[in-house]
Amino acid sequence: MTQPVCRPSPEAQVSLFRLLLALTLAALLSACGTTTKPVDGRTDYPSRTPPEYEGIQDGMFFIPPVEPLHLCCQNQRTVVPYNGTEEPGTIVVDTYARHLYYVLDGGMAVRYAIAVGREGIAYRGTGYVGRKQEWPSWQPTRNMIRTRPDLYAEFAGGLPGGLDNPLGARALYLYRGGRDTMFRIHGTIDDASIGRATSAGCIRLFQRDAIDLYDRVETGDTIKVRTLDESLELEGPYMDDAWGRAVPDTPENRAQLERDLPIAMAEAEADAAAQAQADALAAEAAAADAAALAGATFN
Repeated sequence: MTQPVCRPSPEAQVSLFRLLLALTLAALLSACGTTTKPVDGRTDYPSRTPPEYEGIQDGMFFIPPVEPLHLCCQNQRTVVPYNGTEEPGTIVVDTYARHLYYVLDGGMAVRYAIAVGREGIAYRGTGYVGRKQEWPSWQPTRNMIRTRPDLYAEFAGGLPGGLDNPLGARALYLYRGGRDTMFRIHGTIDDASIGRATSAGCIRLFQRDAIDLYDRVETGDTIKVRTLDESLELEGPYMDDAWGRAVPDTPENRAQLERDLPIAMAEAEADAAAQAQADALAAEAAAADAAALAGATFN
């Protein structure tokens, strides 16, 4: 008598495929993922994550630590002498140098590194903190949905606060004349973006920095966004390095840019190839899901 052949159910086949896919994706993404080892010759990385950027439990959510790799280029929160004229308690945003200052007494300020998105670049002038929110919900604007429906259309109804929410752990909302300007200062779920210009969003900080700023700020506090002339006067000129991070515009940094560009371009090509392969595997997984569902329905 012929023994029955033991075949996994369609659901089990999909589970096995997904396991193999996950293992393959992990191997692929490890090639282009975050590493604590410098790849660009910089020497200003901390050897380990400082205490102020270690992982913490915040309410229902655990905020992971910031990789040391992302703490170069003046990206660490620090207290510095402040040469502006703003009063203590003022938030000053410099989108050109990609710094945010919280002005203290005695001519000092807390300096935070920021990422600047398109919406952040569009705003200049003075407003105030109209409201502040822990683990805020998020909804893409109509313009974001119109220009990138592939990224934002599925979130048109909004996304509740949490670890996958692009507003991060805290958000400050800038108002002017009693009206929301749509300008936000908030945490980020993408630590690698800090110090860089990004495609969307307003002003992003490391999660731990967003919490630190949130705890200092009161509703009604002034927010000042510098103009280019103000930035040049107070910070001097800035430029992007080969990886898109803001650094002072000096002859040394320009020479370093020329040396680093081939390395950065090669890394970008490798990342794109790995992403393309990951996308292909994800498409295979979706096709396997569809085939298994069709088979289960037929049987």
